[in-house]
Amino acid sequence: MSNSEQETDRSAVTTYVPAYQKSTWADHADELGMTQSEFVRTMVQAGRRGFGDTEPDLTQSSDANPRGNVRETVLQALGSNGPLSWEELLETVTDELESQLEKALIDLQEDGQIGHRPRDGTYTLQDEP
Repeated sequence: MSNSEQETDRSAVTTYVPAYQKSTWADHADELGMTQSEFVRTMVQAGRRGFGDTEPDLTQSSDANPRGNVRETVLQALGSNGPLSWEELLETVTDELESQLEKALIDLQEDGQIGHRPRDGTYTLQDEP
């Protein structure tokens, strides 16, 4: 199978989240001009880049290190709200990551570095003039 065939093959993934979370994700996806599937796929990939097997770009400021931000976010959440469950902490961290991703995408679009194709639900690097 060629790489182009692998890139177009799709498989379904099912997950169950609280109704309020699905509603929040649906609203955010609408704001970004994305389907819910595109939104979840994009957020999972963003999370994997920040928390998965890839190393953060250490040439950026310390704010760009998602692992450090997670620690700070957890400490702030626990300090502000007392004992929290795993689900509550996960939601707090996810909300923070979504906010950071959204800000980064807006900033990059305003700087003309990336473009968004709402119909495809994709972001691309802008060609240099």
